[in-house]
Amino acid sequence: MTHPTHPTAKDLVAYINASPTPDHCVAESARRLDEAGFQALDEGEGWSLEAGGGYYVVRGGSITAFRVGTGAPHEVGFRLTGAHTDSPNLRVKPIANVTASGWLQLGVETYGGLLDYTWLDRDLGLAGSVRLREPGGRVTRRLVRVDRPILRIPSLAIHLNREIRDGGLKLNAQKHLPPLMALAPSGADGKAGIGALERLLGDELGVDPKTILSWDLSLMDVVPATIGGLHHELVFAPRLDNQAMCHATLMALLRSRASEATQVVALYDHEEVGSGSTAGAEGNVVEVILRRVAEIEGPAAKPGGLTRAAARSTQVSADMAHGVHPNYADKHEPMHLPRVNGGPVIKMNAQQRYATNADTAALFEALCQDAEVPVQKFVTRTDLACGSTIGPIAAARLGIQTVDVGNAMLSMHSIRETTGAEDPERMVTVLERFLQS
Repeated sequence: MTHPTHPTAKDLVAYINASPTPDHCVAESARRLDEAGFQALDEGEGWSLEAGGGYYVVRGGSITAFRVGTGAPHEVGFRLTGAHTDSPNLRVKPIANVTASGWLQLGVETYGGLLDYTWLDRDLGLAGSVRLREPGGRVTRRLVRVDRPILRIPSLAIHLNREIRDGGLKLNAQKHLPPLMALAPSGADGKAGIGALERLLGDELGVDPKTILSWDLSLMDVVPATIGGLHHELVFAPRLDNQAMCHATLMALLRSRASEATQVVALYDHEEVGSGSTAGAEGNVVEVILRRVAEIEGPAAKPGGLTRAAARSTQVSADMAHGVHPNYADKHEPMHLPRVNGGPVIKMNAQQRYATNADTAALFEALCQDAEVPVQKFVTRTDLACGSTIGPIAAARLGIQTVDVGNAMLSMHSIRETTGAEDPERMVTVLERFLQS
């Protein structure tokens, strides 16, 4: 039997494998933008923007890319897409070296609403960014990735925890999640592990550990993302929520041609912890860029142009959606059962946990029809709380009509998640059409 190759899904796998953290996701996105001829901009410098030109701005774990339109923003508006680079995981504490019962461990804290039990008994590496003090005194930032199994969070043997059969697994994040890193030297006391992480980072970066000032490090599953399933119809990967939509929005921009409206892709950080940061959707990074394009440095800039442009703009907030789980189908609203590989999902909520309204839902569904792509709809069961995403935050901040969408997936917030191999290409196709609409 001949199986489809799913080239877009394969490229998604490569994108995720290159992006163990938001910092790496931004770096991989910037690399792809550079290859496509986009120009990096410094927020602290003046800009000279040209119609049809492609540009991007990096702020922390976020990156915003845009292609300047041929029309004036105050007359034709913007076409924006948004996603988020971060995923729930375990972050390394500032003072991280721990020694207990003859083991060297790392102090970690939970980031976002992770399914913590999925991190047990996994081969774990470490990745993120490190700040160094250079010989001249300058502080620099370096990416680091320890892509080998140096860490593990072992579960407790059933013989010592028989109540788990009836009471279920109950993990205390402070006590039960610090991973093992090595055996401690014989006779070591509580301070014996001091410096172990710094020495590791120094070796990886080729620097003196004493020059390390701080870090933003996450644990990571060292098993690569892959195409799976009996007929190669699935994607098994970490961080599908939400790097799958970062990939889709970025690919849509790179495939698009210049149009009248300025096309914007915003990949925010910190969605999983509320978006309240300079790099999050509650920050001003996108608003600042839109204002500079519409009012200050764009080729058709006009004082006060952003207010008029916002009224003529539309935004697609792309964050993965809950596909129906065959073992837990009763957790879904029975008339709204999105299927993996069933096409993009429009997400709606009467409590405004999603920003979709009837107008924006109709717009997105019409785009799917024009692209001959199947479309699905999702609402949470009325007796269950609904999650949220960047859509409502960005819509309120920017005053721009927004639709929340995503591809269906299983095991959201697990260390390993599942989605369909057919849906990535469908989402890119619809988003490309949106950006050029």
